[in-house]
Amino acid sequence: MNLDIIVFFIYLLAMLGIGLYFTRRASASADHYLLGNRKIGAPVTAISMQSSSMSGFMFMGGPAQAFQEGWHALWYAIGDAGGSIVNLSVLGKRMRRMSQLLGALSPVEYLEKRFESTAVRVYGAVVGIIFLFAYAFAQFIAAGKALEAMSGFSYEMALVIGIGVIVAYTVLGGFLAVAFSGFVQGIIMLIGVSIIGVMVWPQVGGLSGLNAQLAEIDPTYLSIWGKDLVYYGQWGVILGAVLIYAIGYMGLPHVSVKHMSMEGGETTKNAVLWSAGFNQLFTFTPYILGMSAIIIMPSVSDPEMVIPEMIYMVFPGIIAAILLSAIMAAIMSTCDALLMQAGTTLSRDVYSRFINKKASHKQQLLVSRLCILVGGIVGIIVAVYEPPTVFALVIFAFGVLGNTFMVPYIASVYSKKANKIGVLCGMVGGSVTNIVWELFAFQNATEIHPFLAGVLVSLIAMLIGNKFGTPPSDPILNAFDLAKENKRVPKKLEKGIFDDLAPEARNISCFLETNKDIQESAIVNWSIKET
Repeated sequence: MNLDIIVFFIYLLAMLGIGLYFTRRASASADHYLLGNRKIGAPVTAISMQSSSMSGFMFMGGPAQAFQEGWHALWYAIGDAGGSIVNLSVLGKRMRRMSQLLGALSPVEYLEKRFESTAVRVYGAVVGIIFLFAYAFAQFIAAGKALEAMSGFSYEMALVIGIGVIVAYTVLGGFLAVAFSGFVQGIIMLIGVSIIGVMVWPQVGGLSGLNAQLAEIDPTYLSIWGKDLVYYGQWGVILGAVLIYAIGYMGLPHVSVKHMSMEGGETTKNAVLWSAGFNQLFTFTPYILGMSAIIIMPSVSDPEMVIPEMIYMVFPGIIAAILLSAIMAAIMSTCDALLMQAGTTLSRDVYSRFINKKASHKQQLLVSRLCILVGGIVGIIVAVYEPPTVFALVIFAFGVLGNTFMVPYIASVYSKKANKIGVLCGMVGGSVTNIVWELFAFQNATEIHPFLAGVLVSLIAMLIGNKFGTPPSDPILNAFDLAKENKRVPKKLEKGIFDDLAPEARNISCFLETNKDIQESAIVNWSIKET
């Protein structure tokens, strides 16, 4: 076996070791397994949030798009650069507090308890399961391609090895393994892409040299409208390309769950700084490398293999293996988060909610682990048949998830008037619009990006639906008011009032209602002390 392959397998074993390390703590309770006992600090929250959302897309889909379309692809990077700042600033603190007060352990469960609607949970669970797995399958394809290129194994064998490791440490270690492996993988991604950039950019003469050579090949590579001006004048497409990553992260369950797992609401400020720094250093480089490939390797057969082939062209074997680990890190950090969230949705939002309402912690953990395992096996089978490209599948799944959950999540912490009818209309309207827009290629006829169309319909549908629903109950409104306070929440509430009980919304609501005077007094006292 080649030395570079050995290096790569050492990396895979290290990720498996993280899962084994967190096995005991993950099995302590559902809260530990699904949310890491809400004790995740700012650096891990921020970096794992970014690594789990950027995925193999950043090393395969994004560079491939830049290779084919030129500077137009950077619209996605521009939105991505600010996406984490928007996500954490808008949702972070309030969603963390609200989810704790409602005793919610999953993003879908959170919506049901916030809007007091079983229908919201059912629809959210169905869409979440389908498109989280679709998103994961795109990562499976990327993993198979990357490992095949490096190891010389067949695509099928590469899939089994790569995905097998991901499924194993996710099943064993739960959310803690996903969070801490995501942190490690995020650092590897940043270092890896930086090294590749430093070595490749001088070969094309830096940005000015790159632009000059692209202009000689085809001046439209430099246009904001894409090669051959294919999107000329289509501002609806441009705006959608920016917004899908600028605001879309707020609608991804496997990203939003990071808000719920933070150590406390005050963790948000530091997490914003960490994620902002990571994004500015990382986001643009893969796209620029994709354009650089037009110059230094124009005859590449598969655009999604631009960076893996570039690595082997520039670096010797053992260093190439280390850098290819950065690609696998991007893939694995997203794939494990997707599988974890899909398993959580199936166990928490389907099994223990509708099938076995008295399910113990151990039963919930078992179901979640089995779902992750089965999902991995099914994913390998599906990926063998290679569905659409990584770029197409990621954008589709990302858009549908974002248009299903983004508006409801924002409304949950900023709108007292939002109710279950409005939210359900927003979820259905946004997701269906995105699906129809993609399937029937309405972007070509309307010049509006599917994500932008879904956002607009979701928002309008929610505003209309709110006219017909009943207002939230008083306990929910009390929790809403407490969650939006700028001051620090009383320590007892922040720590978790019913940590040792089944975290059902009715218990939290009862506490909020019967202890309203005590809470108000505590808030007044701590406010006076702060000032």
